[in-house]
Amino acid sequence: MNFLDQLGAAERQNQSLLCVGLDPDPARFPAHLKGDASKIYDFCAAIVDATADLVIAFKPQIAYFAAHRAEAQLEQLMAHMRRTAPQVPIILDAKRGDIGSTAEQYAIEAFERYGADAVTLSPFMGLDSVQPYLKYHGKGAFLLCRTSNPGGDDFQNQRLASVPGQPLLYEHIARLAQGHWNINGQLGLVVGATYPAEIERVRALAPSLPLLIPGVGAQGGDALATVKAGWRNQRAADGTAQTTGPIIVNSSRAILYASAGGDFAAAARAEALKTRDVLRAACQAA
Repeated sequence: MNFLDQLGAAERQNQSLLCVGLDPDPARFPAHLKGDASKIYDFCAAIVDATADLVIAFKPQIAYFAAHRAEAQLEQLMAHMRRTAPQVPIILDAKRGDIGSTAEQYAIEAFERYGADAVTLSPFMGLDSVQPYLKYHGKGAFLLCRTSNPGGDDFQNQRLASVPGQPLLYEHIARLAQGHWNINGQLGLVVGATYPAEIERVRALAPSLPLLIPGVGAQGGDALATVKAGWRNQRAADGTAQTTGPIIVNSSRAILYASAGGDFAAAARAEALKTRDVLRAACQAA
């Protein structure tokens, strides 16, 4: 099953557009785990077990593991997710972007070492820095397009005078990903929930691509505005299937740290359930 099929199956089974981001910060762990980096796996596995039936995907952020020398715990966590939630695809949030030969090694890391179903990438170095990931048929690659951080304006919102029509850079990335860069139908785009107008523009330019949308929750993105901007009814009025790509709406800190007590997993589940249901209601209202 390829990545897009996995997303569709998880969305239908769990009735969800919610992605839970796994960004473990030991300094924010509940009291009995706080400050102990050796408990990263235990913390994340508890979150996974509490939310696996509520999500369209999980998104572990590799830096939160590498910073604490916890790559082995990430491998253990990936295996746990494969074993206990095989229906949920895993997006490795790595934001890699390097020359082809180095990209080949990063692709091995993402897809062979960690067994991810998709990875996030920076497109700044061009198509040859993305192609090594596309050699893994059935895997997904999400290109940074219009990110939610304020500094995204420094490049992404600038016009390209040398490109016909003088699009903004993020618009050009969306067109490339929808077009000839999408060699095997494996690409998606990262667009921040804090910019719903830009989400809508990206959806217009890349109607068939999956959109990974971080920023709902602690970063302040509005779930209803996000869904209205990026989600489209998956069936036409005559009942025929459409090719509109899914949206994967990520929330990390608001779910992970919903409680600082021993009930952290139950609190994470409650927050995930609330967010999932808000997203579902937004789809019905859109």
